[in-house]
Amino acid sequence: MRAYETRQATRAAMSSASSLGLTAHDAVVLHNSNVLTLRLRPCDVLARVAPAAHRCAQFEVEVARRLAEVGSPVAALESPEVLVRDDHVVTFWTYYEPVTIPSIPDRDYAGALERLHAGMRGIDLATRRFTDRVSAAQMLVADHTRTPELADADRLLLASTLSRMREAVSESGRPEQLLHGEPHPGNLLSTRTGPLFIDFETCCRGPIEFDLAHAPPGVGDHYPDVDPQVLRDCRVLVLAMVTAWRWDRDDQFPDGRRLGIEWLSRLREAVADRAVFDESATTGKAP
Repeated sequence: MRAYETRQATRAAMSSASSLGLTAHDAVVLHNSNVLTLRLRPCDVLARVAPAAHRCAQFEVEVARRLAEVGSPVAALESPEVLVRDDHVVTFWTYYEPVTIPSIPDRDYAGALERLHAGMRGIDLATRRFTDRVSAAQMLVADHTRTPELADADRLLLASTLSRMREAVSESGRPEQLLHGEPHPGNLLSTRTGPLFIDFETCCRGPIEFDLAHAPPGVGDHYPDVDPQVLRDCRVLVLAMVTAWRWDRDDQFPDGRRLGIEWLSRLREAVADRAVFDESATTGKAP
C-alpha cells in the first residue's frame, strides 16, 4: 500500500480493535503489500488490513479456524470476526514473538507442511484450482496495459512457460487436494511452539508438489511420496507466475521490479535446464 493508503488502513485497524475492546494506541508495520500487516500495541495483537474489494478475508478466517480445530500448525485467530471499516476489511490474529534462528530446518519445514496438508484433507471447503491462479498470471502477461514495461521476448517467455507448465502439471495424474497456495518462508513463522503457517487467502486445489515448489529446495527431500518430475515442473511454473506478478504496473511488492528482472534470468535458466532434461529423457542420454 502507498503511504496515504497505509495511513487509512492503520486507522481502520485501530478503530476496529477498539470496537472489539482491544487497546491499541500504536501500530507497527510488519509487512506492506496488497495487505497491510500491523502489530497493535499495547494489546499486542496482529491486524491484517486489506481493501474491501479484496474479498478474501472471510475465506481466510474460515480456513484458519477449521485448520486450528483439527490441530494443524497454523497461527491462531484473535477474533473470528471480519470487520469492515472505511472501505477496508480487518482481521485479528495472535501475535508471535519472532524466534531468532537463521531459518527453519528443511526437515522441520517439510514436517509442518505435511501436517498442514493432512489437516487440509480433513476439511471440506469449496475453492479454486491452482490452474485459476495460473490463468490470472497468463491474463496479466497478455495484457500490455497492465504490464507495459515487459519486453516482447520476455512476454513470450512467460506466456509459453506458463502454458506448457500448466499443461504438464495438470496432466501429470497426481492426486489433488486443498493446498496453502503459497507456503513460502515468508508465510511460515518460527515460534516457540514450532513452525506455524499464516496467510490462507491463496488456498487452492492441486497436487502437493505445487505447494512444495514454494518452499526452499531441500524441503521436498524430506516430504514423503513426492513425484520429482512434477515438483520440477511446479517449480518452473511457480517461478513464471511470481515473475509475471512483479511486472504488474500496480505491483507494490518491495523492490519488485528488480526482482522481476532477476527472476526472468532465473526463469530462462530453468526453462533451458528442463529442455535438457526432456532431451535426455527422450534420447536416454545423461543430461
